[in-house]
Amino acid sequence: MTNDLRLGVNIDHVANVRNARGSDYPDPVRAAKLAEQAGADGITAHLREDRRHIRDGDIEALMDCLSVPLNFEMAATPEMQAIALRHKPHAVCIVPERREELTTEGGLDVVRAQNGLTGYIEPLRDAGCRVSLFIGADEAQVEASYRVGAAVVELHSGAYCDLFHEGKFEESNAELKRIVDMSTYAHSLGLEVHIGHGITFDTVKPLAEIPEAKELNIGHFLIGEAIFQGLEPAIHEMRRLMDEGRATL
Repeated sequence: MTNDLRLGVNIDHVANVRNARGSDYPDPVRAAKLAEQAGADGITAHLREDRRHIRDGDIEALMDCLSVPLNFEMAATPEMQAIALRHKPHAVCIVPERREELTTEGGLDVVRAQNGLTGYIEPLRDAGCRVSLFIGADEAQVEASYRVGAAVVELHSGAYCDLFHEGKFEESNAELKRIVDMSTYAHSLGLEVHIGHGITFDTVKPLAEIPEAKELNIGHFLIGEAIFQGLEPAIHEMRRLMDEGRATL
């Protein structure tokens, strides 16, 4: 069972460092290629409305050079839809986005937005993109994701990971159970299950043990750990821990 769980590496935070000085380095596309060589199964990049990290040119370069799939994270805006339809990445993950947030703070409210999302998703799906919705581990959000025609849900693991690292283990276990339960439920509806946000070496194994999970998307921790041990060793260690968790199934 060790090879059926994919690792997606998010390179946004390499772009954060680059943009802090307005330079051309470090290059997030180079980081993506290194991640690919280290065994990443896919690359995730979030093109925000304000272009605070990933830029349009990064997306173009990634589409040109990657051999693994690109997971293009974006808000549900006409501008982003047009960019996705032009590039036709393997996957499009629709996320909530607010200008003032430091990072994606929660899941998309698909229940509230489902009427608009149904028509928004259709041309992306027709163009051959696998459409994913980044949601909280909530039954109503899973059901709404199914109704609007998503192929994938990515369950937000940030609360579980944050509570674990704060030492609030009872609360973190409750959050983990919600992820486990909603993974099972989403799978029963025919949705593919991905999990992402806040995952570290210490929190990855319980997520890898969820049999319905097909992909973990990890960025900030891996880029941070790369400062100390390099990107390739950090990815190898994450992959090892994922495989250990998966081997328990």
